[in-house]
Amino acid sequence: MTLGDIVDALRGSPGFAHKRDISDVMQMLGGALPGGSGDMTQAVAVGDDCAAIADPSGEGWLLLAIEGLVEEFVARMPWFAGYCGVMVNVSDICAMGGRPVAVVDALWSGGAGASQPVLEGMAAASARYGVPIVGGHSNQRAARGQLAVAILGRAKALITSFNAQPGDDLVMAVDLRGAFEEPYPYWNASTSAPAARLRADNELLPQLAEDGLCDAGKDISMAGVIGTALMLLESSRVGADIDLDALPRPDNVPLLRWLLCFPSFGYLLSLRPAHSAQVIERFAARGITAARIGRVGASPEVWLSQGAQRAQLWDVEAQPFIRAPGESVHA
Repeated sequence: MTLGDIVDALRGSPGFAHKRDISDVMQMLGGALPGGSGDMTQAVAVGDDCAAIADPSGEGWLLLAIEGLVEEFVARMPWFAGYCGVMVNVSDICAMGGRPVAVVDALWSGGAGASQPVLEGMAAASARYGVPIVGGHSNQRAARGQLAVAILGRAKALITSFNAQPGDDLVMAVDLRGAFEEPYPYWNASTSAPAARLRADNELLPQLAEDGLCDAGKDISMAGVIGTALMLLESSRVGADIDLDALPRPDNVPLLRWLLCFPSFGYLLSLRPAHSAQVIERFAARGITAARIGRVGASPEVWLSQGAQRAQLWDVEAQPFIRAPGESVHA
């Protein structure tokens, strides 16, 4: 594929489409900005991986997040959908520099038999990640299966989507010790990994935040690493040049498939250059591959390069990605 083919495929991908739908919600919410009163002050604007609310104890932040699972995914892979319902929420908490506390779920199904594999998957992830399921809601008389899972976490120092700065290194960190859940775009490095390793790996992000090494980043979502980069850069009102040849990638996996996949452990971080080497070393010490894949720039444009080719993927000033239409990147 040429770089132009890759750009066209990314722009037309389901992952990009789902993320762009966020702009409709943002428009209805009026692009809510940080604010509030008393102990309920929100630290970040709507649109980050979690809401971050000042902890009434005065020690850091309470983190709140929720994930809804696509109906087709729940129908075709109910156990793994249940597992992912917990796993992706844990990832959101870690992406904000936090540690998960507990989850609750809302599960609709056409009977107890249909809900059982979903609940078993959730229970497996809860045990492996050490995050209890403390309540929720169920409906076993629904026309079709649906699942949403919400999570509470705590952070002492925040990593957010709003802190990327011109001159930062973009670093991708991903656990390559896995395989695709065929034929789907899910890179699973979780269900066969030792539970103790999963929990220790998740400590990396809050430790980076607390040590002052990282304050900007996101977990890699269903939009893939490039879609995640777009959301991060747009939120921070910056752009970037991204080198596709520099992306950590498993052997024998086609580039486009990798660009469109959701990894069970994957983060995109925007780091001050003085911190990049140390951060990459910390991931490497735990067997996780991390590499510098680009540089953040002041202009709100995202460019991709591959070999001698270079192409513009998106101009977020001219065409918002997840922002409400009409909201200027320079506002």
